[in-house]
Amino acid sequence: MYVLVVHNRYSSAQPSGENRVVDEEVRLLRAAGHRVELFERRSDDISAMSLLSKVAVPLRVPWNLAVRAELAARLRSDRPDVVHVHNLFPLLSPAVLAACADVGVPVVATLHNYHQICPPGTLQRDNRPCTECVVARSPLPAVRHGCYRGSRLATVPLAVGHALNRRRWWSGVERFFCISAAQRDILVRSGMPPGLLSVKHNFVPDPGACRTDGGEHLLFLGRLAESKGVRLLMTAWDALAADGGVGVPLVLAGAGPLESEVAAWAAGRDDVRYAGLLDADRCREAVRRSVAVVAPSMALETFGLVAAEAMAAGVPAVAAGHGGFVEIVEEGVTGLLHTPGDPLSLASCIRRITADPARNREMGLAARLRYEKGFSPAVGLDGLLEGYRTALAGRSGGANGAPPMGKKDAGSRRDSRAGRDGGSR
Repeated sequence: MYVLVVHNRYSSAQPSGENRVVDEEVRLLRAAGHRVELFERRSDDISAMSLLSKVAVPLRVPWNLAVRAELAARLRSDRPDVVHVHNLFPLLSPAVLAACADVGVPVVATLHNYHQICPPGTLQRDNRPCTECVVARSPLPAVRHGCYRGSRLATVPLAVGHALNRRRWWSGVERFFCISAAQRDILVRSGMPPGLLSVKHNFVPDPGACRTDGGEHLLFLGRLAESKGVRLLMTAWDALAADGGVGVPLVLAGAGPLESEVAAWAAGRDDVRYAGLLDADRCREAVRRSVAVVAPSMALETFGLVAAEAMAAGVPAVAAGHGGFVEIVEEGVTGLLHTPGDPLSLASCIRRITADPARNREMGLAARLRYEKGFSPAVGLDGLLEGYRTALAGRSGGANGAPPMGKKDAGSRRDSRAGRDGGSR
């Protein structure tokens, strides 16, 4: 099979789980013998643009004519079997879908976040979960609150793109991959056609080595931001320290807006170590040596990649009991779930996960089995290929009567829509 992957890469200044997932899927498909090529843009390139080009970036967020022409030419030349769309913001735009329709190439799209219904894609406002746009089935609440970068003006291009292209997504994509059932449920509530949405969890490469003892530290691994629960974790840890601690140190690894605050908090303490941004090998080693990985996210995570990575290494997780985490972590079996946003609940779970080494090892073994059955490369490959075959066969289900946006789109989609069986996976 020949797959063309379309992705706007996020800035390299911050760790991106989405970039990593895209790269790992490409490697997985190629290792299985499939041809995979890339059609990419990089957000890093914006800094090198002329002032005029930078000013034009927001104007092209809803629709980028040049991208449509360039991709259509590439598709006519290369004739891939299927196009797999990931992130289109800010340099690609849904014009990608029109290019695929122009040439008649089927499209699947992975929804890594909530950009389909929430301009910033996070379902979060003022560091708290927010579903106003879900309930309204409109991005207007986000504009009113200035949800993207705290600016109404910056939010407008995203909201306009949402309004103009909402039905184009429905008619232009044969299959959407949701990366958790929790995400799918929210998208259905927002008005997306359920017949187009299937659940395909992210997979995690096998680290090659699992934890062999009880571990030597607790680990936070991720972006150092309020939304990831960093301040919540610091508050919970201070409460534990005041009560005598838990016998192992806390390691925080990552980068982000709270980096200086975390470094200052950790300085001079024996029970905390700030490790900074780790490369892939050091991340795997830090996970493998953990008593548990802590993921106290304040946001409704679509998946929870760090918890699955812990499971791959036979390490249990302590995670927030909402969003995708509730599908990954089975309470008391593969880890513990704390009340989201509650530092006392988080502290209690940390104490429990460290207090009984024998039980901790049992949870680690169960976590590894859960990984093998649900998040391994073999499972990930099967999910990808099933989605591609569904797209090629035109069996992704109806779009609730959503019409295409133009004559070209209508003509190119008509044959692929004919004969659909109306079912959903």
